[in-house]
Amino acid sequence: MSETIQAIRGMHDVLPDQAAQWEHFEALVRDWLRGYGYRNLRTPIVERTELFVRSIGEVTDIVEKEMYSFVDHLNGENLTLRPEGTASCVRAAIEHHLLHQGAQRVWYAGPMFRHERPAKGRFRQFHQVGVEALGLPGPDVDAEHMLMCLRLWRRLGLDHLRLEINTLGSPESRARYRTRLVQYLESRIDELDEDGRRRMHSNPLRVLDSKNPALQPLIEGAPRLYDDLDEDSLRHFEGLQAILRGAGVEYEIRPRLVRGLDYYNHTVFEWTTDRLGAQAAVCAGGRYDGLFAQLGGKAAPACGFAMGIERLLTLMGEAGQAPAAAGPDAYVAFSGAQTELPAWRAAEALRDAGLGVILHCGAGSFKSQLRKADGSGARFAVIVGEAEAQADQVSVKPLRELGEQVTVSVAAAIEMIGAAGARDHSN
Repeated sequence: MSETIQAIRGMHDVLPDQAAQWEHFEALVRDWLRGYGYRNLRTPIVERTELFVRSIGEVTDIVEKEMYSFVDHLNGENLTLRPEGTASCVRAAIEHHLLHQGAQRVWYAGPMFRHERPAKGRFRQFHQVGVEALGLPGPDVDAEHMLMCLRLWRRLGLDHLRLEINTLGSPESRARYRTRLVQYLESRIDELDEDGRRRMHSNPLRVLDSKNPALQPLIEGAPRLYDDLDEDSLRHFEGLQAILRGAGVEYEIRPRLVRGLDYYNHTVFEWTTDRLGAQAAVCAGGRYDGLFAQLGGKAAPACGFAMGIERLLTLMGEAGQAPAAAGPDAYVAFSGAQTELPAWRAAEALRDAGLGVILHCGAGSFKSQLRKADGSGARFAVIVGEAEAQADQVSVKPLRELGEQVTVSVAAAIEMIGAAGARDHSN
């Protein structure tokens, strides 16, 4: 017997019982985004590798170690499964001249791919919802993104997430800071690990993002970027904080928060939790005003964020916010000569009325059909026997609540089952 083929490590199936929670989350998210005027943008899963090298940064963990990249054997192009969504959104906005129509508020959702070591809340194929505001320069939209998140956490029943913010300033202020940081790192080179020494000159801010516990004292003693901020950067950051304070949003300034992507400037932020082990961030983002020009477009301000769906679903499950898989409204069973066609007609009439229906398929005794009806999670069994078929009626049997089986017309069955569903939704 040949060996069975299993899913790739770090890439998971979402089974039907689990999909109910995904569908519940996705419906909440679509409604939440509609409330802020964001429209859906869908981009390819595969992009040219250069897009991510130019946007994320060549000397980053994602580009150096984690991307799934390959050469297209048909035309020799270097391609990559997208590791994040912002670069694709900006590429699409440039390619299709979206900002010619004015500022754009867009969102996307779908799978991303990074070759990381799988752990709780960390997968090789993972899913994100991303939100991008393109063409808007002020701290007001930065604050809107954080307030949006807070509203979603309340809808999801998550009351333990913490907001951490920082500013990376302008390119000019960051260049001044970079000089001071390199001098500091050079003075303590013996304390750096191999990765820190390698990045000390090529990308020194990434050293501050190190998760190596041995480097934390060195990182804590490093110069603060805040001390090199210019007036415009300070004004932007103060403007953001004023809005957050005015809205009653609790936050913490974390000076070492730099994010793992090179395109950020000014505001960066994370929503974190202590309930996912090492994977503390469930949502993160910031401003990336230079990315349009970096990818060959006309310079334009922009900011956005992305949230990990799997991490949020885990937190929802632990908080008791995971809905049970919903069964159909009815399961149609039939028994006796000449009953199959009337059962088909009854099932289609129920569906025409907007009800969810399973029609029994395959052989089986009437008793086994009722067992399957119960196991399906349906609220009612709709039965077509010889007597019902001759009278152009059906019998309706409650499966989830007390009640007598009754024989009625198909129209009356639709009304009865629909009314029960309306009561369920109102409770």
